[in-house]
Amino acid sequence: MNKAHALYCLKGIVVRESLRFLNQRGRFFSALVRPLVWLFIFAAGFRSVLGVSIIPPYQTYILYEEYITPGLLGMILLFNGMQSSLSMVYDREMGSMRLLLVSPLPRWYLLFCKLLAGVAVALLQVYIFLLIAWFWEVRPPIGGYFLLAPALILSGLMLGSLGLMLSSFVKQLENFAGVMNFVIFPMFFASSALYPLWRIRDSSELLYWIGFLNPFTHAIELIRFSLYLQFNWQAALAVLFCTLGFLAIAIIGYDPLRGFLPRKGVAT
Repeated sequence: MNKAHALYCLKGIVVRESLRFLNQRGRFFSALVRPLVWLFIFAAGFRSVLGVSIIPPYQTYILYEEYITPGLLGMILLFNGMQSSLSMVYDREMGSMRLLLVSPLPRWYLLFCKLLAGVAVALLQVYIFLLIAWFWEVRPPIGGYFLLAPALILSGLMLGSLGLMLSSFVKQLENFAGVMNFVIFPMFFASSALYPLWRIRDSSELLYWIGFLNPFTHAIELIRFSLYLQFNWQAALAVLFCTLGFLAIAIIGYDPLRGFLPRKGVAT
C-alpha cells in the first residue's frame, strides 16, 4: 500500500458516504430534528442554572440548555456511528461489502476509512446543529468551536468503532436495528449527557458508577470541556483507550480467518 493508493481509497469511501448521506434527506433532517426536540422542548421544561465544575474547585454557572448541548452533540455522533454501521450490515447482505473488503489494501485500513467517512458526515451535522442552537442562547466561546473539532473526531471514532464492532457480530439487518436501540438509549441516559454525575450520585450510587464506567460519558465530558476552552485528560485517555479496543475487536471480527462472521456461515 503506497500513499497514493491509500489517499485514493480514502477519498472514494468518503465521497461515497457523503453522497449516500446527501441523497438520504430524511436521514439528514432526522439527525437534526432529534437533538433539536430535546433542546427546544425538553430543556425548556427543565430550564435552570447549573453550577458545573469545569476545573475543580472553581464553578462555572451555565444555563441548562448550555449544559445539555454537549450531550446532544454526542447523541448526533452516537446515532450517526450506529447508522453508519447499519449500512455496513446492509452492504454485507447486498454483497457490495465483498467488493470493498477484497481490495488489495489492508482490511484494517478499509475499515478505518469507513470510520473516517462516518465521522466527516457527523461533523457536518454537529456544526449545523450548533449554528441553529446559537439562536437559542447556546453561545459558547468562539474558540470553543475550533477546539471542539478534535474532541468530536476522537469521540466520533470511538462511537463509530463501537458500531463497527457490533456489526461484526450481527449477521442480519433486522437484528442490528434491535441492537442499536438496546445500545443507544442505555448509553445516552446512563451518562452525564442530561445531568452532572455529581447530581446523579446524590440519588443513586449505583447509577453514578454505571455512568462513570460508560464510555459515552467520557466522550460527552471531552466534548463539554473542549467547547468551553478546557481539556479533560482523563476523558481523552478513556475515549482513546475505548476507541483502540473497539476498533481492534472490529478488525478481528471482519477478518475472514479469525473473525466471528465466517463461523456463522456469513460471507464477507
